Amino acid sequence: MRQEDKESDEEVEVRRNKENRVATMAAAMVCQPTEEQPQWGGSIAGRSYKPRNRAMSHANVMNNYFNPNSMYTKEDFRHRFQMRRYVFKHLLHDVQQVNPYFQQKGDRAGCHGFSPHQKVTVALRMLAYGSPADSMDETHGMSESTCLDTLEQFCDTIVQVYKDEYLCEPNQEDLNQLLRKAENCGFPGMIWSLDCMH
Repeated sequence: MRQEDKESDEEVEVRRNKENRVATMAAAMVCQPTEEQPQWGGSIAGRSYKPRNRAMSHANVMNNYFNPNSMYTKEDFRHRFQMRRYVFKHLLHDVQQVNPYFQQKGDRAGCHGFSPHQKVTVALRMLAYGSPADSMDETHGMSESTCLDTLEQFCDTIVQVYKDEYLCEPNQEDLNQLLRKAENCGFPGMIWSLDCMH
């Protein structure tokens, strides 16, 4: 390999950081509602078909994380999903109850679609790691357009389900509780220091 073909460690790190920022911004943009929805081609005669084994992908997700004696431990799950397993299951239950998109259905050929576990896993991976949609095809067997649809549905559903409880402005009681907690940890006046006004 020639010297000019080699990237220094610093250049590689800068490139990775830039890619991560772009992926994160793309994921955030998908979560914002738009008036025009993208029109994906779907099943069109003459278009190439990639036989993705959804059942095998579902079995892998279940064996890796959710079945008894799964390959990965609770700590692995928390590290990879940025949440505990019971929180994931609660989230999965809530989105299935509100949005029929997250219920498994059959397609016109009689094959099962992606499972709720697969859809929520893909959406969380894209959000947690800023993963691009096309990278999910290799690991989860989900096309780019389906990943983007899933992410959009997930973000809309989460806002719909949790906005009243978690997406509201803090009241004085909430602020007092945060201040007490911060003071107990040795950070008095934490809230006021954030806005650089006090």
